[in-house]
Amino acid sequence: MIDNLRLIDEFRTLASFDSESFNENEIAGYLYRKLVDLGLSVKTDDAGSRLRKNAGYDEGPAFGNIYGLLEGNTDGEPVLFCAHMDTVSPGKGKKPVFHPDGRVTSDGKTVLGADDATGIAAILEALKVIREYNLAHTDIEVVFFVAEEPYCRGSSIFDYSWIRSKQAYVFDLDGKVGTIANRAPSIISFGARIEGKSAHAGFEPEKGISSIMAAALAISNIKSGRIDHETTANIGLISGGTGRNTVPESTCVEGEVRSLDAEKAHSVIETIRSEFLSAAQLYGAKVIFEAEEMISAYHVDETSPVIKRYEAVMKELGYGPATIVTTFGGSDNNSLNRHGIEGIVVSNAMNNVHTTGEFFYTEELIKSAGIALKLML
Repeated sequence: MIDNLRLIDEFRTLASFDSESFNENEIAGYLYRKLVDLGLSVKTDDAGSRLRKNAGYDEGPAFGNIYGLLEGNTDGEPVLFCAHMDTVSPGKGKKPVFHPDGRVTSDGKTVLGADDATGIAAILEALKVIREYNLAHTDIEVVFFVAEEPYCRGSSIFDYSWIRSKQAYVFDLDGKVGTIANRAPSIISFGARIEGKSAHAGFEPEKGISSIMAAALAISNIKSGRIDHETTANIGLISGGTGRNTVPESTCVEGEVRSLDAEKAHSVIETIRSEFLSAAQLYGAKVIFEAEEMISAYHVDETSPVIKRYEAVMKELGYGPATIVTTFGGSDNNSLNRHGIEGIVVSNAMNNVHTTGEFFYTEELIKSAGIALKLML
């Protein structure tokens, strides 16, 4: 019952919006009206305005996370479907290119926006079919989140008292349709600011305290990359100094730790903190170290009803068994599980995400919409 042409046209419309993180207002307004037209009870929060202000954008009204409820006409547990409205950069002026073999790409100058427009399109098409054919269904809840890309900030401040469902499907996973992620890591970001003492590097270097040398010592003692099979650490940003001939007074180092084991993530952070403190002390410098858990790890058991339901739909549609994977990427599903909603992330036809080489195949998007529909019934 999926209308293939309508589905592709919906993706084309969604991709036309410039919706980089913290700038989702246009696409959010479109989706709000779309859900209302489909007969859902719809409301939005103030997450958009709050996050824009925190990110340093001009203040002003902005759509936030969008929630919709389609009241059911049969008994059964309500089910939640989610996707996010923002894209990474470069995401302005996206121009999808449709190739003869069914492959859809950008023009190479921007991301395609399949992350996460294919997920939104699949959910919308399933709702359209339900309304068009007056199909029987339980309560269906939908949330389209803002600011997923910068560590799921939109879903982290959502009011979860709005949601009735205990199970959720988050359409936000790359790879072949039929793949689901039941496990994802905690992600902790950190920053260390080392404060030394400036001096002329030629006339009196001994009067200075090099913040860069202290930072370098700490970094050299920190194990980075893959720590073990379930943990990674990375130093991603370094800045410091004011000139080649000046002993650098201040240096900033930023990074992150990811682990499928939340306690291990915090343990690695404490080790990193200790290395910066020790290095600063050795050089006579001071250090300000801050860390913030951006998202929390989750693990949904393979015997869980939310997974069994997805596997049954795959079998019913003749697509073969589902592939269950662990992901080292975060998603809004981390926020859902943190708030007691057992969700999994499901593939929605996107590939090579976060690059200008992003692509999908129309056949895969059609499958994704069909799966969404069956999950709603």
